[in-house]
Amino acid sequence: MPIKLKVLFCVYGVISPILANLFLHYVFDKWVQQHYPNIPWCRYADDGLVHCRSEAEAKQMLTVLEQRFNACGLELHPLKTKIIYCKDGSRKGRYENTAFDFLGYTFRPRLCKNRKRNSLFVSFTPAVSKVAMKSMRLKIRKMRVRMRTEMSIEQLAKWLNPIISGWIAYYGRYCRSALYGMCRHVNKALVRWVRRKFKSLRWHKTRASQFLERVAEQCPNLFAHWQAGMTGSFA
Repeated sequence: MPIKLKVLFCVYGVISPILANLFLHYVFDKWVQQHYPNIPWCRYADDGLVHCRSEAEAKQMLTVLEQRFNACGLELHPLKTKIIYCKDGSRKGRYENTAFDFLGYTFRPRLCKNRKRNSLFVSFTPAVSKVAMKSMRLKIRKMRVRMRTEMSIEQLAKWLNPIISGWIAYYGRYCRSALYGMCRHVNKALVRWVRRKFKSLRWHKTRASQFLERVAEQCPNLFAHWQAGMTGSFA
């Protein structure tokens, strides 16, 4: 019964991130390696995971980690530190927490396809989180793409592609289809750019969308998400 202990460490404040990271390296990383060498774990900054084999083991680790951190003058985040049950098609127990976020991904039960057998099954897998999707949409909004009418569409693509490519490379590693929302948001920003760029399309959203659809058909490699096969919707 795989269980994950989601741990958030409350150490930041006046301490710089670099000093906090060094502190946690000795308070948590080295300590777990020394005292619990058979328990896998991972940590990034103040966010960590401990991989346990049972609920009992997870509860024990939670207790000893609380004791360890209290002894070092620290505490675990009271709301974000949780025991997570990795539920899937084989593990069907009923637990309160069956999902968690880590490094921009949400890990939870998802319907997956076995391509060899051409069948569906439930697996505990990652995909881009809602928080990460919101951050990407906000980034595009802050870039004010629609206002860059001094650019050609080729220049616009050259400006946006490094950002979009980075998102696809990182968040598209698992369950790439979950990124379609980001791709559609970029396409909508492009539609607004077209309507500002060309006076004849200013009051014609549908025609502007159709214009971009033709561009995507003729130049499928122009934008990074088009090249990745995620043209999405322009409407």
